[in-house]
Amino acid sequence: MSAMRPVIGISCYGEQARWGAWDVPAVVLHRAYVDKLERSGAAVVVLPPVWDSASVDAAVARLDAVVIAGGADIDPAYYAATPHETTDVPRTDRDATERAIYRSARERSLPVLGICRGMQMMAVASGGSLIQDLPTAGYGSVHREQLGAYSEHKASFTPGSLVASILDTTEAVVNSSHHQAVADAGSLTVTGYAEDGTIETLEDPSAPFVLGVQWHPEQMDDSRLFDALVRAAVSLRSA
Repeated sequence: MSAMRPVIGISCYGEQARWGAWDVPAVVLHRAYVDKLERSGAAVVVLPPVWDSASVDAAVARLDAVVIAGGADIDPAYYAATPHETTDVPRTDRDATERAIYRSARERSLPVLGICRGMQMMAVASGGSLIQDLPTAGYGSVHREQLGAYSEHKASFTPGSLVASILDTTEAVVNSSHHQAVADAGSLTVTGYAEDGTIETLEDPSAPFVLGVQWHPEQMDDSRLFDALVRAAVSLRSA
């Protein structure tokens, strides 16, 4: 039965990390992502930040779907903007890797799920741009009231959209921990907003499963987004 599991790749962090006697550059990922995917029926492969786009393409060619995970801010140079004073120091290797993952997955018509930063990367890779700091742009702090914690707010979705179909509703309460957001979705379609007008979901209606969400479903009890991704991956493998 395990051999039938779709193989889903997920991007990860390249950060300085400590364990045991070591304090070194490392490849890390919150365990919740892996747990959610495994419980939904996926075999999980972690895709580390690399410099060689050919390596990324070779890895994605062996996958049934991809997840682009949350994390630090995307380098504003990717959307021709000057860094805001609150913008994180760029993780240039991760930026390059995730953009390559997204483009390679789209070229192969693979299911894609972008989470928080992952949705923002989808927008940037599709020709869009970001709001670099929501509070100073007039959106307040509801999306991240405290570092290292999640806040909650309502979101509404376009009737008939992929996200509305998966969640079986056009309104939901979502969790949140971000200070940036999508300003321009590029070639993607906006299908969800927070109460303050912040973009919460992006999709490509012409594709079977290309979905970005601004919240963190890996930190919620609800696994429907991951279940749907796995179903889409199984369908692709069976085609």
